[in-house]
Amino acid sequence: MAEEKKTKKQKKQKQEMPGKEEKPGKQEPDISTQVKEGYVARLFLRYKDEILPALMKRFGYKNSLQAPKLEKISVNMGVGDGVKDAKLMDAAVEDMGVVTGQRPVITRAKKSVASFKLRKGMPIGCRVTLRGSRMYEFFDRLVSVAIPRIRDFRGLSPDSFDGHGNYSFGIKEQIVFPEIEYDKVVKVRGMDITLTTTAKTDQEAFELLKSLGMPFRTS
Repeated sequence: MAEEKKTKKQKKQKQEMPGKEEKPGKQEPDISTQVKEGYVARLFLRYKDEILPALMKRFGYKNSLQAPKLEKISVNMGVGDGVKDAKLMDAAVEDMGVVTGQRPVITRAKKSVASFKLRKGMPIGCRVTLRGSRMYEFFDRLVSVAIPRIRDFRGLSPDSFDGHGNYSFGIKEQIVFPEIEYDKVVKVRGMDITLTTTAKTDQEAFELLKSLGMPFRTS
């Protein structure tokens, strides 16, 4: 009996004591507030509205998924002299980040070469892989602004496809991009750019890139 009275008394005290209000958990920020609503790269809209229907008609595709599209863009920059001076590597990484809008990854030597005084693991360059909106934005600036600024430019070679619908070319100077401030450039460097598409043949890839604005040499 005494134990029952004790338990009843404890329950009564718990009911009379004001309970602590539960604090609402931290609400995760809505992604839609961080990203601009309705923002799409203008080149992607052009591809969807104009280029895609034209490619379907040109090659007789029955489904829009059969049509080739730009999958990714790889940008590589070699910095061999960065082995001796770390500042050169930092400058190259900064330039590539400004040009592409994405933080580059530093590439390192896979094996040691005594004649070049190179040891395995030493930084020798940097690279970036672009996809989605950044890819279309970079490509748009590349063909609209950067490539036309190349000295004595007469068009890109249409023979640089790899047989699987991918196209590679090089730029000798990074200063062709307007984002680079010439006065702050430590050293003028070139870069290799590879455009990866979903095209099965080089002809399909050529028509895709040409429609997107790639200035190929005609003669």
